[in-house]
Amino acid sequence: MNASTEELLSAETEQELEEQQTTTKDMISVFGYELIREILVPDLLGKEAPDILYWAGKNLARKFPLLSHDELYAFFVEAGWGYLHITKEGKLETEYELTSSIIKNRLKSNPDSCFRMETGFLAQQIQSQKKVITEAYEEIHKKQQSVKIIVKWDKKDPVHD
Repeated sequence: MNASTEELLSAETEQELEEQQTTTKDMISVFGYELIREILVPDLLGKEAPDILYWAGKNLARKFPLLSHDELYAFFVEAGWGYLHITKEGKLETEYELTSSIIKNRLKSNPDSCFRMETGFLAQQIQSQKKVITEAYEEIHKKQQSVKIIVKWDKKDPVHD
């Protein structure tokens, strides 16, 4: 083997090791996230966890205002919440579906997983964009291993800043 072939093989091996380490790091961060989300937070908040998480999501949305649906979708992916897309649009409501391998795993390990933070976040973002009072609720679809979030608003109930 000549020197350039050895260098090429060494570079490929280094890249493979780096990719494996990145994958391991990602798995560790998902595990850490799940520890906090599925065990620690419910233990700390008790039976009030779903309501507190909904309002925490709304509060997060105020701190991270997003101006478009594209920004909203990108935020959900970056936060590790999943892939968000519209499944149905109406005059007074929009239905979204939230999917990801993390959601599938959460629902497999805990069928009572809570997605209220994501729901509150989405409600507040749409409220800020539409400038009307907005609320949302979620439906967990265990068979499809996804979450449907329904956002509703009243055009006659404007937000007063």
